[in-house]
Amino acid sequence: MTAPAPAPAPARPRRGTALGRATSRLFDSRWAGLAGLAIAVLAPFVIATPYALSVMTSAAIFVMLASGLNIVVGFCGLLDLGYVAFFAVGAYTSGVLSTRLGLPLVATVPAVIAVTVVAGIVIGAPTLRLRSDYLAIVTLGFGEIIRITANNLDVTGGPSGIYGIPGLTGSPVVFYYLVVVVVSVAVIGASRLGRSRLGRAWRFVREDEDAAEAMGVHTYRVKLAAYIAGAVWGGLAGVLFAAQLSAISPGSFTFLQSALVLMAVVLGGMGSTPGVVIGAIVISLLPEVLRDLADYRFFAFGVLLILVMLVRPQGLWPHRSREAGS
Repeated sequence: MTAPAPAPAPARPRRGTALGRATSRLFDSRWAGLAGLAIAVLAPFVIATPYALSVMTSAAIFVMLASGLNIVVGFCGLLDLGYVAFFAVGAYTSGVLSTRLGLPLVATVPAVIAVTVVAGIVIGAPTLRLRSDYLAIVTLGFGEIIRITANNLDVTGGPSGIYGIPGLTGSPVVFYYLVVVVVSVAVIGASRLGRSRLGRAWRFVREDEDAAEAMGVHTYRVKLAAYIAGAVWGGLAGVLFAAQLSAISPGSFTFLQSALVLMAVVLGGMGSTPGVVIGAIVISLLPEVLRDLADYRFFAFGVLLILVMLVRPQGLWPHRSREAGS
């Protein structure tokens, strides 16, 4: 009688497979970032008109705005419809200090950071205990409060706004490259925050706030930290905006601006850093590409956005769970 054949040894799990996939995805996103940075650097040599340079500078500033809102909405899951408030706070703080006190615009950056942190605490502290639609409505209200306040104060110039804000450089090309450098640092900083311990806590809160609190995450502090970080990003984008236009007014900080930034985050892929950059570029440049359609360009703009969301509801570059902060 022959002995039974031994059972085959269980197959060992392929330990490197998941790590390899995550590494390749991260590698791909980094290569995509380098390619995008190379395009941004070479663009002025290809499109040398002043108007095109101004549009590209505005698009870069819009990318920084979208990266800041992605911290709040994409990483932490807080629906903010009044994000333009921090954009306005940064622009007006730098504008008032530079025109009234004669400070260089660079010297106003520490004050802008301090004021936006305070604004994030003042606006976020009473509102972040709310959730979902209630939070969205309250943040929308705060955004309108900031705009109306700027419209009625003498120090902000009232409806006329502030004029004669000094620029950061004398050359539009140099300013464009300065904006690209600042925005690149901001995007990388937001991505690193998304991969940090705090970023993981933000994602836990986004997925299930009750479960995160049960696991020991102080959800209120975590949400407030996301709100403050987003406020700082928005305030610094406001400094660049004021430097570019040398004039600001309440009409530049309407709800439509908040909606467009939120649209960029959703279109690119909430929580995905490369996706948000792509979404911001599409939202800011597509109306210019469709300018030849004259009165129908915004209609075509809306139709194209609807088609993209129908085809790619998860976003143009969706976030992958294994690639935190991607």
